[in-house]
Amino acid sequence: MMVICPYFSEKLVKIHNPLLMAFWDNVLLELDYLGMTNKALAEKAGFDASNIGRGIRLGSSPSVETAVRIAKVLNVSVEYLVSGADAKKDYPSDEDDLRLLHKYSKAIKALDVLPEKVRVHIIDMICALEKEYTAVDDK
Repeated sequence: MMVICPYFSEKLVKIHNPLLMAFWDNVLLELDYLGMTNKALAEKAGFDASNIGRGIRLGSSPSVETAVRIAKVLNVSVEYLVSGADAKKDYPSDEDDLRLLHKYSKAIKALDVLPEKVRVHIIDMICALEKEYTAVDDK
């Protein structure tokens, strides 16, 4: 959203809306996950690629129609693009596992080149931290 600053009427001040930035961040995550470009997304959704770049740069809100079109092309819900969560999913799916795999692929590759003894210790440490973290959350 752009507003005119009352003290400097000739200058525009950009105000970032965290929800809109989350929308575009999630769009970028999905594009990366799918190996898709802004241009390919725009072509499949039926609008100009510059609109995506402008939306990302300005943190501007897409129209509801545009958000729905983007979500359909990316095969995710609009809710996911806005909040990062999908209320309809109560359990992890293969698609969720693939997203996690993609998200942590660099760490997995780095882990894979380590000697087996070191790798086992790191994996054990991660599992122990996960148990400790979830035990704290349950209290």
